[in-house]
Amino acid sequence: MMEPHEERAARCAIILAGGDGKRLAGLTRQITGEAVPKQFCQLIGDTSMVQQTRRRVSLTVDDERIFTTLTRTHERFYSPILGSVASRNLIVQPESRGTAPAILYSLLRLAATNPLARVAIFPSDHFIDDDRKFMRHVEMAFAVTALRPEFTVLLGIAPQWPEPGYGWIEPGAAIGGTPVFLVRRFWEKPRSEIAGELLGHGCLWNSFVMVGRLSTLLGLFLIALPELYLAFNRIRPVIDTAFEEKTLQRVYADLRSTGFSERVLAEHPVNLAVLPVHGVEWSDLGEPRRVMDTIARTGIRPQWLAA
Repeated sequence: MMEPHEERAARCAIILAGGDGKRLAGLTRQITGEAVPKQFCQLIGDTSMVQQTRRRVSLTVDDERIFTTLTRTHERFYSPILGSVASRNLIVQPESRGTAPAILYSLLRLAATNPLARVAIFPSDHFIDDDRKFMRHVEMAFAVTALRPEFTVLLGIAPQWPEPGYGWIEPGAAIGGTPVFLVRRFWEKPRSEIAGELLGHGCLWNSFVMVGRLSTLLGLFLIALPELYLAFNRIRPVIDTAFEEKTLQRVYADLRSTGFSERVLAEHPVNLAVLPVHGVEWSDLGEPRRVMDTIARTGIRPQWLAA
C-alpha cells in the first residue's frame, strides 16, 4: 500500500481551458469590451474562472502536477493570467476541436513522463461555493481508483431543480466497499419533462469532473474512438521534440470537433462509476442565464455587475 505522500505524488490533474465559449461571448464582451473566452474572464469573483479552478484543484493535487489544456489562438488571453505557471504545465493545442482531442492529447503528454499517474479532469467554467468540500469528494474518487483501477469515477451533483441544459447520470447498483455507484445511463440535455422525472428518480447532474488511472482513461478512447486514438499515435514518438508542434498541427487539421461526454461517456459507458456530491452549490457557467441565476442564488455581486 502506498504511503500518503506517495499516493499524493501519483496524482495529476488536467484543467480543460481550450474552448471558445461562444455561448457566453455576448456577456464577456459586455464585461470586458471584447469576446474573451469565458474561462479567462472574471465572471464571478475577482479572478478568472481558470485561476479559480487551479486554486481549487491545488487543494488536492500539487501545483507541479496540474496541467492546463489551452488553444494557441487564445494566447493573448491566457498569457497574462497563467504567466507564472511553468511552460511544461501548459498543454497548448493549435486549434479547439472539442473536449475529446483536448483530453487525449493531454493524457498522451502525461503518459510520456508519468505513465502510472492517476488523473483528475476538471472543466474550467464551474462555480463551486465550497472548494474544500468539493475537493474532498475528488479525494474519495482518487481513493476509489486506487482500490478499483478498472473504474473511472465521475462526480455527480445532487440536483436542486430539473435542469434540461445539463447532462444527467442515472446511477445503478452500489459498488461494494466504496461510496460510488455503477453508471446505468447518461441523459444528455433531456427535455424538461424528462429532467423532472430524472430528478424524482434520484439521478445526478454530470459535473464532467472525473478521476481515473491514466491507462484506464486511454482505454476509454481505444474502445469509443479508436480512429481518434490512432490519429494521435502519430504524436507519441515526437512528444517533447522539435517535431511535436508541426506533427500536432497536421493531426488537428484533419480533426472534426468531438465531445468526450457525448462520444465516449454516453455511447460507451464501460466501467464508469459515479460519486454523488451533496451539500455543494455548483453551476456550469456555460450560458448567460446560468451566470445570472448563480449570482441571484448566492448573493455574490461581481464588480462588472455593480458597475
